[in-house]
Amino acid sequence: MDARVQLRIGTADMAGPDDALLIEGDGAVPYGSVHGRFVVPETGAHAAGCACCPPRGPVAEALTRLFLQRVRGDVSFFSGVVAVPCSVAGEAAIRAALQEDPMVRGRFRLTGG
Repeated sequence: MDARVQLRIGTADMAGPDDALLIEGDGAVPYGSVHGRFVVPETGAHAAGCACCPPRGPVAEALTRLFLQRVRGDVSFFSGVVAVPCSVAGEAAIRAALQEDPMVRGRFRLTGG
């Protein structure tokens, strides 16, 4: 059995009561939902990291924050995440985080797409 949190790419209305939302942008979120936000830089570049750690993208950072909040009990326990991109770049950033970031890959798995 895979213990990683299931992550689906879709729309906010796909989220069930046991799902958190990861939404691109900075607008409103459904009341009472567990959520995270990410903003994809227009240039696609981010700040330089230290020599031993590659820079982490906004999706990886947002998913890490969500996961830590879940572990610490700061938010309601969620068994899945629905990632809601608002752009092609947003969806690409979600998929890249799942493929390229070892911490994200170890905690989350893409399902249904």
